[in-house]
Amino acid sequence: MAQYFEVHPDNPQPRLLKQAAQILHAGGIAAVPTDSSYALVCHLDDKNAAENLRRIRGVDDKHHLTLLCRDLSELASYAKVDNRQYRLLKLGTPGPYTFILEATKEVPRRVSHPSRRTIGLRVPEHGVAQELLAVLGQPLLATTLIPPGESEPLNDAQEIRERFERQIQAVVDAGACPMEPTTVIDLSGDEPTVVRHGRGRLEALGLG
Repeated sequence: MAQYFEVHPDNPQPRLLKQAAQILHAGGIAAVPTDSSYALVCHLDDKNAAENLRRIRGVDDKHHLTLLCRDLSELASYAKVDNRQYRLLKLGTPGPYTFILEATKEVPRRVSHPSRRTIGLRVPEHGVAQELLAVLGQPLLATTLIPPGESEPLNDAQEIRERFERQIQAVVDAGACPMEPTTVIDLSGDEPTVVRHGRGRLEALGLG
């Protein structure tokens, strides 16, 4: 049964976030709010948790999982970033953008793309997600909470609890999130490629 943590969206209670972080450290999977929609998250270094994350979401190892990072400097230790890429990242972080970049050795091989060695990275602009990352002290492995066979992300923590309470270990409820997923931009090639149009505006990155 999933533990349910009802937190204030602007000033989340540290005690509750610490309890959620302990569940993640122990290999659990949590549903957490972000600036695009709710996401499923787990500990980066837990192989079983990452496999469970993929199974619940209904995706294979070719589906890019995303690292949620606290800031740009943390992101840069998990991805190889040149000056051109850094300028774009600076414009889009924090915010509703996911950037696909070449992973560094800090990223376990099993969570990066099997043939391309790339990983999705983002810095969420959501107070609760940011505070949880601060309590945890490292990035979280994440995927948008879209149920298998559906196309829309889930936005209501109560519904998430009812539908997934036997599959995940925690739900962090900070109220409704936007329903739109992130804009995904692949920066691993010579030119930026838009993989998915989402909440993040391309004009803000000079790509519109």
